[in-house]
Amino acid sequence: MKTQVCIIGAGPAGLLLGHLLRAEGIDCIVLEQRTGDYVLGRIRAGVLEQVTVGLMERLGLDARMKAEGLPHDGFNLADGERLIHIDIAALTGKQVMVYGQTEITRDLMDACDERGLQVVYEAENVALHDIDGDTPYVTYTKDGAEQRVDCRFIAGCDGFHGPSRKSVPAGVGKEFERVYPFGWLGMLTDVPPCNHELIYANHERGFALASMRSETRSRYYIDVPLTEKIEDWSDERVWDELAIRLGPDAAANITRGPSIEKSIAPLRSYVFAPMRHGSLLLCGDSAHIVPPTGAKGLNLAASDVYYATEALGAFFGRNDVAAIGAYSDKALARVWKSERFSWSLTRLMHRFPEDGPFERAMQVAELDYIASSRAAQTSIAENYVGLPV
Repeated sequence: MKTQVCIIGAGPAGLLLGHLLRAEGIDCIVLEQRTGDYVLGRIRAGVLEQVTVGLMERLGLDARMKAEGLPHDGFNLADGERLIHIDIAALTGKQVMVYGQTEITRDLMDACDERGLQVVYEAENVALHDIDGDTPYVTYTKDGAEQRVDCRFIAGCDGFHGPSRKSVPAGVGKEFERVYPFGWLGMLTDVPPCNHELIYANHERGFALASMRSETRSRYYIDVPLTEKIEDWSDERVWDELAIRLGPDAAANITRGPSIEKSIAPLRSYVFAPMRHGSLLLCGDSAHIVPPTGAKGLNLAASDVYYATEALGAFFGRNDVAAIGAYSDKALARVWKSERFSWSLTRLMHRFPEDGPFERAMQVAELDYIASSRAAQTSIAENYVGLPV
């Protein structure tokens, strides 16, 4: 099989890139190790920046998002006693959209047949070859038979554990990493949210987040030590902890119900640079991870896809080799700004085990400053709603 771009990974980044390339008249194929049902079953973030919403609008795949998504004008920071409202609409003139990553993926998947985007699910043993040169190829196994895809470029959209980044020769790239000493215990439940906007809470017992997927489905989080086991956290125990950490106002509006899904996810900040080597372009989690504080993961993948589409479109449209060369620097400039914001918000809203009275006093001072400063709130709002691409 021959194509212009072979995309590894059929999560939202890979499917979004595939649709954008097809819209530009560029041939591509998407390879996915898992089944489509497995991909749709992954519970992920749900706050979309302007760049992500804009790309769905550009593709004309935004109808369900506009009908079912929840536009948000702001969000809240809580310190156990008060809510500090960040009015992003007033401060930036923009909104974010609450619409689950699963729903974005479903919209992209449903459009594949109609728009001629070929996706091969259950492609096992995916391996990248000759990425240093101009004639790379990908091999995989499907139904017990080895297949080969010859292409001009490979786009690695296969996540942190996929084969794409691992195919970059040792010594070529550099890794930057910060592993956090806690994880987020997340609970999805079919109850109305306790607030019409998100609440990020810093409490002496730990961090909490109240978010939602719809007006009837809520997503809650608390931070727990990495040594905790999910089976030790009954629904009732999670609800009790949320009621304490989110503060009395939010607690009064919590509707309790059984969990649909519950898990503990570790947190890390990670960047691999450069994001391009030879004929391989890395996008999304294959090149970087952000802690979920600030909801940047999916949106960073979308901005990568935006830059990759620009670069590949310029190459195939007018043989602009320089555009490919500029991809990594453009993408990384935005990646590092988002990493900074996610790291700083994580540092502000969590109690770290090594922190003492001084660190806690700095958190209190920072929250007090944010509460009283329009400039501080504007900086947070600009980063939360998404920096320009």
